[in-house]
Amino acid sequence: MPHSPAPAPPSIPTRPARHHLPAAPPRHALAAGAALLLVPVLIGLLLRADERPFFQGLDDVWARAMNGSSGGSTTGFATGFATALDRLGGPLGLILPLMLTGGLCVYGRWRSGAYVLASAVLANMVVALPLKQLADRPRPPHTWVLVNDGSYPSGQVFSAVALVIAVAVVVVPPGARRWWWLFGAGYTAAMMWSRTWLHAQWPSDTLAGAMAGAGACLLLWRAFAPLLETEAERAAADTLWM
Repeated sequence: MPHSPAPAPPSIPTRPARHHLPAAPPRHALAAGAALLLVPVLIGLLLRADERPFFQGLDDVWARAMNGSSGGSTTGFATGFATALDRLGGPLGLILPLMLTGGLCVYGRWRSGAYVLASAVLANMVVALPLKQLADRPRPPHTWVLVNDGSYPSGQVFSAVALVIAVAVVVVPPGARRWWWLFGAGYTAAMMWSRTWLHAQWPSDTLAGAMAGAGACLLLWRAFAPLLETEAERAAADTLWM
């Protein structure tokens, strides 16, 4: 008597495939973020204790080079470009991350919106502003733009780096991410240059702002990883609104 075929084993439910956006954090995001954030904090403590730190000589050399390149003139293409970046990185710079946050929420991606808001807006208030108060470093003399107290670290460079990373995480697909990182590096370098060209900050301030911005974003990326993973799976299953 022929044997009937054995019944197929019950299927085991699997999690939906992960969507390519938002991106998962790198493996060592926590350690790298903590290290990048710790260095500006330690330098801020040094500046608090010593008004003329060991790297002030390099800052002075760069400031003289910027002054020599401009000839002391507050007009010209370079100054106009630097001033445009100054306005983009100032209060106007809040518009882009807030618009991005709102747009993501409209499409059901509130988790990504929360990450953008935390890294590109709130982190500046929680990290950069307290660091300014900690270091209490005077600005370079004869600034060309309106600035507040506290030169260290650069809040505008902090915001530029944070926006670049946030957009890479939630908007840029993997295939285009390499080009986005190149654009982001160029944009950050231009912002760092503009702050020193306008005599608004020392070069070490801009470097510290870039490190603090990257560190804060990496730590937040790791902290938001479970929410972002859930969103990616829901996007893959087309259930963002459920």
